[in-house]
Amino acid sequence: MVFEVIGTPALDRDSRVRQLAELGFTWANLEQEEYWIDQLVVMSDKVYQELVQAASGLWQVFDKGARYVLGKRELYADLSIPEVLWDGLDRLEPNSKGFISRYARFDFTVDQAGYIKLLELNADTPTGYVEASIATPWLCEQYGLESPNRRMKELLRAAWEIEAPDYAACIAYGTHAEDTGTIDALVAHSGRKVTCVDCLDLWIDEGVVKVGSDGIINRMFALYPKEWMGVDDGGEALSYAIEEKFIHLFNPLHAVILQSKGLQALIWDLHINQSDLFTQEEHDMIKAYMLPTFRSPILAGNYVSKSMFGREGGSVELYNEQGELEYKDEAGFDTSVFFKRVYQERADLPRLTFQHGQGHLLTGLFVLNGTPCGLLGRAGGIITGNASQFVAIGVKTP
Repeated sequence: MVFEVIGTPALDRDSRVRQLAELGFTWANLEQEEYWIDQLVVMSDKVYQELVQAASGLWQVFDKGARYVLGKRELYADLSIPEVLWDGLDRLEPNSKGFISRYARFDFTVDQAGYIKLLELNADTPTGYVEASIATPWLCEQYGLESPNRRMKELLRAAWEIEAPDYAACIAYGTHAEDTGTIDALVAHSGRKVTCVDCLDLWIDEGVVKVGSDGIINRMFALYPKEWMGVDDGGEALSYAIEEKFIHLFNPLHAVILQSKGLQALIWDLHINQSDLFTQEEHDMIKAYMLPTFRSPILAGNYVSKSMFGREGGSVELYNEQGELEYKDEAGFDTSVFFKRVYQERADLPRLTFQHGQGHLLTGLFVLNGTPCGLLGRAGGIITGNASQFVAIGVKTP
C-alpha cells in the first residue's frame, strides 16, 4: 500500500490554525470552510523515489518538447497560445536547458498499487507553495517524520537569485489571502528585497511598465497566467513590453508553452511516431508515466476532456467506458470558451479515508530551479477543483 492516513484531527483546531497562520499559512480555514485537513498522508519511500525520478525525466521531455515548438507558429496555434504572445516567443531567447520555467508543479495520480501517471504540468503560476514549503514540514514534524519539502526554500532562493526580480505581483494583493500569502512567502524565501504590488495597480507607458506615479518595473515575478494576455484589457500592451524587453517576467514568457496541455498531446504524438527528438530512455519514460493525449476527440471512452489552459478543475469533463459524460466540473470557470481542448486517457485519483469522510488524492510535486522537490496533497472530488482541501504528504522512513 502506497498511502496511509495517520493522525486524528485536534479538538482545538483553532489553536493549530493560529499556529499555521503565524508561520505564513493564513488560509487553513477559508471563511466557514476547512481548507486544511488536520491529518497526514504518508507515502512509501520507494514510490516517492520513483515519483521524483519520473518527474526528473519528464521535465527533460517537456523541455525538449517546448523547444521543438519554438518558432513554429502553426504549433503555437495548435497549443492554443494567444497570438499576442507569438512575436515575443520568437524574438526572446529561452532560458537554458531545463530552466524554461524555474517555478513549476507536476500533478500526478498515484494509486495504492504504486501506479504513477502524469495528469498535467503547471509551469507558469502554480500555487500551493506555502502549503508545501511551510505547512507540510511543520505538520510532518508533528508526527516525527522528516519532510523532503524542506529543500524547497533553498531551491526557490537559487531560482530568484538568477531571475532577480525587484517586484512581485498578483491580482488583489493584500486582499486575496491565498495569492497574497503565496507572494509573501516566495519573497521571504528568496532572501531578496522585493516590492509586492497588485497587478491592477500597474500601468504601461509606451512599453514601460510602471506602478504609482514614478515607479518603473524592469524585472518582476507575476502570479498572473500569461495566456490571459490574449483576453484581458491591457494584455497586448504587457506582451509588447515583454517582447521589446522593457520588462523581464519570471517565470519567463516561454513557460506558457510548457503550461499548455496541448504540449502533452504533441509530446504523445511525437512519441507514438517514435520521433528521434527523444532518446529511447525518454520514450520509455513517456510510455511509463504519461497518458495518451490528443488534440481531437478520437478516444472512444474512458477519457478526460479539458481546456489547454484550464485552472482549478474548470472545464474538466470525465467520460465513462461507453463515451458518455459521467462528471463535469460545475464550480470552476470553463476556459474552453477561449482555448482549445485536449482529450486524455482517464486515470482516476485514488480514494482515501479521512476522519471527515473519503476524498480523492491528487499528488503534486514541485520542480524548483529544475529540481523536483516538494510534495503537495489535494483531496476532494474525482475532479480536483476549488472545493478540494489541502492535506500534507510525508514520506515514510525507508
